[in-house]
Amino acid sequence: MPDIVIAFFALGLLAGLLKSDLKVPNAVYETLSILLMLTLGLKGGLALHGRADLAVLPDLLLIGSLGVLIPLALYPVLKRWVRLGSADAVSIAAHYGSVSAGTFAVALALAERAGMPLAPETTLYLVLLELPALVVMLWWYQRQKKRAHSDAPLAQHSALHVWHEALTSRSVLLLVGGVAIGWLYGPEGLAPITPTLLGGFKTFLALFLLEMGICTARACFPLPIQHWRLLIFAALAPFVLASVGLAVGLGLGLPAGSVLILAALTASASYIAAPAAIRASVPEANIGLAMLASLGVTFPVNVLIGLPLYQRWVEALV
Repeated sequence: MPDIVIAFFALGLLAGLLKSDLKVPNAVYETLSILLMLTLGLKGGLALHGRADLAVLPDLLLIGSLGVLIPLALYPVLKRWVRLGSADAVSIAAHYGSVSAGTFAVALALAERAGMPLAPETTLYLVLLELPALVVMLWWYQRQKKRAHSDAPLAQHSALHVWHEALTSRSVLLLVGGVAIGWLYGPEGLAPITPTLLGGFKTFLALFLLEMGICTARACFPLPIQHWRLLIFAALAPFVLASVGLAVGLGLGLPAGSVLILAALTASASYIAAPAAIRASVPEANIGLAMLASLGVTFPVNVLIGLPLYQRWVEALV
């Protein structure tokens, strides 16, 4: 049987397809997002507690570089094969270079259920991969715009401003803050909140995925056949990108659980941080297309098909 949290995603998807009045109130969804991000950070901080191993820095830098290389590699594919304009190609490349915290949470639950070993710094992969893609693609967009219009005014959002927006976003602050708190306080310091936050992790994730299933149905149905190239890209890209994460994880000699999570992250696409950054900095981009691809297609493909498949790949190779 699939992990129980997957059943909640399927229930939300079914409810959306049946046009049910089931919905998670916005206030509850926002609360779940905060609790999920904070709990992920705390889990990573607890794993790092008492460690000060600088030997992992080269590995972390290599993993972070994937956030730059993946969107730059996807941009020409989106331009030439999917036939998107520059703004939409930048937008979707940024979404796929960045990562999905929801996919990370499901992959973490899957790895823990299977008893797969995890490197203590695994949660840091999420932070390292979320930011670079947004910054590099916004820089690329400004560069392309200046080439096309040499007399165009300077973009309002400088690289420094983009970094500020990215680093102060809610998800990054909660993740990094949670890691810092877990690392500093350790199991004893966190004992008063452990039953509620860490013990409730799967409950938060299940309710979050229920809403994600409803959102997926809303984004994908009726299916926009006119965007068939983008739909094919969104369905196939996760498996290609997962193989990149898998190869890097194996090359670095990471434990099985960390390889699975790195493959899941590279296969994922952002639907929280990236839309906000792109909407502010690339107003010409159609955010609906990005959400259709990342949330409507790639997220369910990963959750329902991809993650169990990536787990089998890891078990066969590690």
